[in-house]
Amino acid sequence: MGKIIFYEDRNFQGHSYECGGECSDLHAHFRRCNSIKVESGNWMVYERPSYMGYQYFLKEGEFSDYQRWMGFNDCVRSCRMIPQHQGSHRMRIFERSEFGGQMTELTDDCPNLYESFHYNDIYSCNVMEGSWLLYEHPNYRGRQYLLTPGEYRRYNEWGSMSARVGSIRRIDM
Repeated sequence: MGKIIFYEDRNFQGHSYECGGECSDLHAHFRRCNSIKVESGNWMVYERPSYMGYQYFLKEGEFSDYQRWMGFNDCVRSCRMIPQHQGSHRMRIFERSEFGGQMTELTDDCPNLYESFHYNDIYSCNVMEGSWLLYEHPNYRGRQYLLTPGEYRRYNEWGSMSARVGSIRRIDM
């Protein structure tokens, strides 16, 4: 099992809440979140309840303020632990919705989608093995989107408002 601790104030001060699993609404446990300790597991924390809004990937470590996890503000309202996966990673990305257009299969990280494949809009994808993070900008920067095994027929199904993807990274344990 994983363990994550949320603190209302910076530098692990103030009211805290410890979580060991998925929680779709953290609002009852704290008003704001300015620091986090991840004691075990890989986690996604979300700006809004029900796993909506900005997403932030956190692995084991200490984050003394929200800027350390690339947060835009001190609002964290839901979280989930990312299932452990040991083995290969495989994902197919498509240039059109509903798995249409050119298809590219990935088995490794891609720090710059445009430099590697000469396009940076992904309209659909099929994650066959492992968990992946899509980043809005090259070199793993900007908004983040977690993709676990399954079919994503349109980019809004992974929580994005745009098909723009700059980089892609596997989540290794």
